[in-house]
Parts: sequence; structure tokens; C-alpha cells
Amino acid sequence: MQPIRVIEGGVTALPRDDVDTDQIIPKQFLKRVERTGFGEFLFYDWAREPGWELPSNPILATGRNFGCGSSREHAPWALEDYGFRAIVAPSFADIFYSNCTKIGLLPVVLGADHVDALRAAGRARIDLDGQLVSFDGSEVGFDIDPEIRHRLLNGLDDIGVTLANAEAIERYEAERERPGPVTTAL
Repeated sequence: MQPIRVIEGGVTALPRDDVDTDQIIPKQFLKRVERTGFGEFLFYDWAREPGWELPSNPILATGRNFGCGSSREHAPWALEDYGFRAIVAPSFADIFYSNCTKIGLLPVVLGADHVDALRAAGRARIDLDGQLVSFDGSEVGFDIDPEIRHRLLNGLDDIGVTLANAEAIERYEAERERPGPVTTAL
């Protein structure tokens, strides 16, 4: 996972509330276990609607309750594969939010008025270290769990977090070693 410090660039507007994971990546495309190759199927059904346009920018600004529905990991994978590095919304479904942070896709919660202004601005800068979103001459702070922030700033996925504790794990395992088989009393 790549560390995140600053995400800067164009903002893609998707002003829709309650976007569920089946809309993000429909079930018929969930036949792979790799994290790549899903971007071409992002919002598959909506992409067939007349006038649909979804520019591949680093930032997606969307409506409340983004990522609701099933807990499929493929939804963040598809968004990331398409080119998004951050998603800004008034709220996210909890499991979707967690799945994003585990792959290095930054979910940012801002008030609905700020998200509307961000969409209108068209460009933004998200500073994870400073917890600020800058756009159109404005700066808006955002909250993020300190542990999640640490993981994203340092590019640590679940395996990386475990490996960061390798010495403590080895010490623990060494202390538990016993000669011979382990027997249990019945």
C-alpha cells in the first residue's frame, strides 16, 4: 500500500445519495480475487445511461451514505482501479469506509454544504497529515481515527501492521517454546 500524504487534483462530481455497492460494482463482475481489473465495470449500469460522464480524477465527491448495501471489498477496489484516490462524502457506510482504508483509498467525511462547494470547485487538495481539504480559497478540517490516519500515512495494510510488530511476536513465540510435545490434562 502506498503512503498517503497529499491528494491533489480534479474532483469528479457524483451528487447521488445512498449509492450502494451493487451500483458501484455489480455482482456479475465479482469473479476475481485480484484487486485490479474492476475499474472498467465501475457504475456499470449507470454508465449506459445517456449523458453519463465520470471523469477519472483523484477525488470523487458524492452524496451521503456512500457505499451502503453489501460489504463487498470489490467496491473500493473498483473505485481505486478507476483512478480515485480519495472519496469525499457527508457520510459512508461503516464497512465500506473500513474497506477503503485497508487498501489506501482515503474516505473523507465533510458536511453536505462543503461537499457541494467542493463539487462546484472542481479541484481540491486533501492533506491527510494536516487533516485539511482545500478548494476554491477555502480550507475545511476533517476528522479521522488516529490509528487509521497512522496506517494511511505510513502505507500500512493489515499485513504491514502485523509485520511492524515482528519483534514482539518473535519474543512472545520464544517465551512460549517448550521442549517436547505439549500435553493437556483431560
